[in-house]
Amino acid sequence: MKQDLKNKKIAIVCDWIKDWGGAELVLSHMLEIFPQADIYTSIFYQKNNPLFQNYEVLPYWREWVTDKPKIFTSFIQKIPILGKSHKLALTLRPLAFEGFDLSSYDVVISSTSAESKGIITKPQCLHICYCHTPTRYFWSHYHEYLNMMEFWVLNPLAKWLMPKLIWPLRKWDFIAAQRPDYFVANSKNTAKRIEKYYKREAIVIYPGIDTSEFPESSHKTPLSILSWKERWNCDSLSPLEGESWREVSKREQFYLVVGRCIPYKKFDLLVEAFNQNGKKLICVTNTDNKLYRKLKNISNPNIEWKLGISRDETQELFASAKAFVFPPEEDFGLVPLEAQAYGTPVIAYEKWGALETVISPHNTSLNSLLSGEMQSQNTATGLFFMEQTSESLNDAIEQFETMEFDSELIKKHAQNFSKACFQEELIRFIEEKLLVLSKET
Repeated sequence: MKQDLKNKKIAIVCDWIKDWGGAELVLSHMLEIFPQADIYTSIFYQKNNPLFQNYEVLPYWREWVTDKPKIFTSFIQKIPILGKSHKLALTLRPLAFEGFDLSSYDVVISSTSAESKGIITKPQCLHICYCHTPTRYFWSHYHEYLNMMEFWVLNPLAKWLMPKLIWPLRKWDFIAAQRPDYFVANSKNTAKRIEKYYKREAIVIYPGIDTSEFPESSHKTPLSILSWKERWNCDSLSPLEGESWREVSKREQFYLVVGRCIPYKKFDLLVEAFNQNGKKLICVTNTDNKLYRKLKNISNPNIEWKLGISRDETQELFASAKAFVFPPEEDFGLVPLEAQAYGTPVIAYEKWGALETVISPHNTSLNSLLSGEMQSQNTATGLFFMEQTSESLNDAIEQFETMEFDSELIKKHAQNFSKACFQEELIRFIEEKLLVLSKET
């Protein structure tokens, strides 16, 4: 990192820090290059995560005297029910983010898929928005969210109220999107939607996976790797010295899905498809909600659910699965890359972010980007299905089972999306824009 950037006071602003997912993984990678950055967020419920053990957690209005980096939470944190159920605080988050005082910072990075881009900064402050997606429930997926509310007994009220609020909320979201000095998108797909909904240009910096934590051979998997949260506190993320390894002689006969069990992730589609085809599916999730319990109850015996398992257990499943199944419309999608880092092929819905991370026999545009040659079955890393229906998915699975894949080539492809590349490109971009700002002020 250049000395100029090291001496800057930096803040990172997040929509919320509650569960652990792709946005939180990106945050952890940012904190590795900006370890003294303060964090601002609407709510914070990750106190037991070692990633945040050196942070002082404070409400934004409280006086503080400490040399530690700080996590500032909004007034929403203190409101009963809303603090834990952040989805109910939809109309309050614009007020929360506009209320943060960021006047003492030189650089502010808003890492957002919702309202945190709406912070207000001074003219001499560089505000870069790392956008995971334009706010889904205002724009691209408004009707899907409206039809699948997760407000329990308040669902009827929310469905009645949301159409009346959506216009002023969209107006605020558009205005908020004009506040960052620059937009950085996590994919080309996201960049297109930023232009469509916000009328802003965005460069693309792909988020990354930590390729150092994956075994050198895709036929080996670690028996003892630090947990998903513990690994953030390590100086080195390579396998432990003297760690044992288990040889994987062949892929096991099961398909795998890993993710949050929420409507747009399409676990319901997987249950329907695998109830029909009778093939073994393992569903890994940390989400214990009404949808999870409903889908588990209607699953046939060939579908196995694993709730809240450890990171090392999940890694073993990645390494031994026949294929990873990825049915949602995802803005980017880090989990399919993790599967590919183990040499595991991916069966994905042919839309949005998957088109940038999975190479199918027919996905020649991505292949030309990486190798300049026409794609063939032998160099594919997965296969697409055309429609979000059980019939289309099962057709793809039948085709997949007639194909052969090169595990080493799949793993090599995943190396193109490394954490190190993400961090280097982000630092370079910030330094360039700081130089531009210094010439203008």
